[in-house]
Amino acid sequence: MAETESTEKTPTEPTKAQLSAARGFVAEHGTPSKAVVERIGRLGARVVLVGADGAMGDVVVPNAETGAALVEAIDALESAEWDSDTVNATVIGAEHRRTMAGPRARA
Repeated sequence: MAETESTEKTPTEPTKAQLSAARGFVAEHGTPSKAVVERIGRLGARVVLVGADGAMGDVVVPNAETGAALVEAIDALESAEWDSDTVNATVIGAEHRRTMAGPRARA
């Protein structure tokens, strides 16, 4: 029982695919890039990436601990929160706004 409890508290390491996706984003969108780890319920956590050019991307991981480990593993990523600096660093284009608005906006 004690082994199970300690295993549940141990952060899961990010996979090679998750690391590759985050590194690729940073390579394409510049440094410094920011990363905000958000819980998304049963699915785990979402690491929202904001590039130096304002582009946004994400990597889904099993839990917030894995998200934090992902951010720590990549030197060019800095951990961030949705504060005014991070929000103002994003550049959201017209296509992204239409996508987020849903089908009624595209009619």
